[in-house]
Amino acid sequence: MVTSLEGEVTELLQQLIRNECVNDGRPESGEEWRSADVVRNYLEGGGLDLQVFEPTPGRTSLATRIEGSDPEAPSLLLLGHTDVVPVTPSQWTRDPFGGELVDGEVWGRGAIDMLNLTSSMAVAVRRLAEEGFRPKGTLVYCAVADEEAGGVHGSGWLAEHAADEVGCDYVITESGGIVHDGPKGRTVTINVAEKGASWRRLRVSGAPGHGSMPYRVDNALVKAAEVIRRLAAFQPAAHLDDLWQGYVENHGFPDDIAEGLLDPARVLAVIDTLDPRTAKLAHACTHTTFSPNVAHGGVKTNVIPDEVMLDVDIRTVPGDTEDDVDRYLADALGELADDVDVQPLGWSSPSTRSPVDTPLYDTIGRVVAGVYPGATLLPRLIVGGTDARFFRNRGAVAYGFGLFSRSVTYEDLSTRFHGVDERIDVESLGITTEAWIQLCRDFLG
Repeated sequence: MVTSLEGEVTELLQQLIRNECVNDGRPESGEEWRSADVVRNYLEGGGLDLQVFEPTPGRTSLATRIEGSDPEAPSLLLLGHTDVVPVTPSQWTRDPFGGELVDGEVWGRGAIDMLNLTSSMAVAVRRLAEEGFRPKGTLVYCAVADEEAGGVHGSGWLAEHAADEVGCDYVITESGGIVHDGPKGRTVTINVAEKGASWRRLRVSGAPGHGSMPYRVDNALVKAAEVIRRLAAFQPAAHLDDLWQGYVENHGFPDDIAEGLLDPARVLAVIDTLDPRTAKLAHACTHTTFSPNVAHGGVKTNVIPDEVMLDVDIRTVPGDTEDDVDRYLADALGELADDVDVQPLGWSSPSTRSPVDTPLYDTIGRVVAGVYPGATLLPRLIVGGTDARFFRNRGAVAYGFGLFSRSVTYEDLSTRFHGVDERIDVESLGITTEAWIQLCRDFLG
């Protein structure tokens, strides 16, 4: 049976999915104003005042707050984004922007990244406002644009230009919340750190010529293919930190597998033996990664190309710098490096992390134990980027959190994020919304 709270957040999530706010990285994409309007209308129905920010036409973010009575009390920002990544509809079982409710699950792009949390946060804040919640510490809610392309038109801009309106001592954003029963008992993940990003554009040079005479010519496209192959094969040294150790020790791997996953000399070989869904997450958690994802080159079928552009998504482990990335690229390309011009591409940010010895971390732990008795928090590194970094860099403590039902696993999360058939169960939506309400009451008082 669906509760009224579950029904409310389900309906809001469906509307956000159907708005199709696809962010492909272009300044004119996203059009998050559509979802900003939906959330604004929803929150205004609860009597909340809202502020709207639009640093770029159509890239709308909004914020609302419940003012605290004590200026010395800690403040909390619930931070969600409304944009989603592109999708190939033909690969999906259902319409990726249909927002269909099927067998207790809401289907659609953004269902777990992170429209589920954005909608549940909004429902929780409206419920608190309707109940006359008067906290000691201020509660802020933001639904922001452009998280999926680096936050330039969203949280990055807000953190710099609207700090008085949205800045808080503590921030909660995506994602966390996976429940797992392991050798050390039941744990629920909370993201306390994230990998860095150091995107690069590689300009591969060759020489033009006639396509009818390809023998021993300097074809930039052929050279680019070899550059891509080398990047895909390149493996920097493993980075095995305390967060990785905690994950391995709590997962329940067989002893020989667990020992190998904690051995820098063997970790990659052991990862190769894992289930593919687990392996790609394990590899990303332990290595700086290079993913060539966009290629542009050639002008005509019968003209040998003299230039190809490759856009590479590079995600760095804690401690890696821009100089390290440049060194990795030189090592990967070898003698081809002389024919490749490397330039920064938009998103560049080092890995960030927040401490766990904080009042908010303790509060989240109590909320989790209330939903899943006996469960403890398991701090994790998130391998993608989130808006948390903008606020960590300004001194805030930021966590990725939200609660899932027992039906959602690590493997589900790793395959559905930016993948096909993305979906979330209604039970998780209800659990998360209740968690926000309880957390705000407990933490803000």
